[in-house]
Amino acid sequence: MNAVYYHGVENFEVLTSAPIADIADDQVQIKVSCCGICGTDSHIAKGEFIAKFPLIPGHELVGTISKIGKSVTGFSIGDRCVADPGVTCENCFYCRRGQSLLCENFESLGVTMSGGFADYVTKAYLQNSAAKKVYKIFNLTDEEATLIEPAACAVHGADKLNLPVGAEVLILGAGPTGLILSQILKLNGASKVVIAANKGVKTEIARKLDAADEYIEIDRDAPDAQWAQLKKDYPYGFDAVIEATGSEKVANNSINYVRRGGTLMVYGVYANEALVHWPPAKIFGDEIKIIGSFAQVFCFPRAVAYLDSGKVRVKGMVTDVFSVRDYQKALDKLESKTALKVVVKPAI
Repeated sequence: MNAVYYHGVENFEVLTSAPIADIADDQVQIKVSCCGICGTDSHIAKGEFIAKFPLIPGHELVGTISKIGKSVTGFSIGDRCVADPGVTCENCFYCRRGQSLLCENFESLGVTMSGGFADYVTKAYLQNSAAKKVYKIFNLTDEEATLIEPAACAVHGADKLNLPVGAEVLILGAGPTGLILSQILKLNGASKVVIAANKGVKTEIARKLDAADEYIEIDRDAPDAQWAQLKKDYPYGFDAVIEATGSEKVANNSINYVRRGGTLMVYGVYANEALVHWPPAKIFGDEIKIIGSFAQVFCFPRAVAYLDSGKVRVKGMVTDVFSVRDYQKALDKLESKTALKVVVKPAI
């Protein structure tokens, strides 16, 4: 099969005869139709995040069931589906405390094990049940369905925030997960959601999706005046600030927009060496709560429900589609900041 194969950090090739893994009785095989590429994949290429090599990347996969293990029920050959990429051990210190996302042995398709930038992927399941990790889709196009995994992460982020009805929220960044989280918060009681992001294709699409109540387009070359105006327009700040850019500089500035008694959520993926410098006196005196939101577990059903129902809109978020053969071009497009969502298709 065709597959993107990393031998190590920033060292990959596109294989045309990669082996196809056999399936066990408690597994299914998925023929991949397309797989989303995101900022995490850029970090994986650099050996950051939790990447393990050698590796076939791709964790936002969409496809059809092509083989079914003997003990798997509830699926038929040809079912359109998405797969939750996360695998937890269910036996470590954190899993046994009901904190599966903090699993000491956390694995993920396309991050630590073979993923979706290939013709086929085999997914293992816990408790001999394919229904635990694979979900049918009906109303979304294949390209739109690549947003389900980011949506699951957004659902987890909303759970972590646990905001009261009427909260005012500032989201920094207009990437796919930020735009989906913005819509989820609007649907779940936020009285106002403001998106502040660099001017360009992302904020243009955010407006088309009606993802927020207000949009602040930051000038990349001269942002200081606009940040100052945001502070002037919202002197009390926001109940929650979500830092979704992955930028060390923006993360450092984000705390200045948190209301006293508010919450700052670190939501982006950052370089391993990135550091923040927040005044502890401000955190102490303003009683600011700082939380992180990393990936997700058990959030796929709600993500599928939101997107497949159309309650959360993703139409038009996929801006670019590449072949597996052009994986480097897909990475370059993502890094160029001129795309919102980039998708890779094995078959083209």
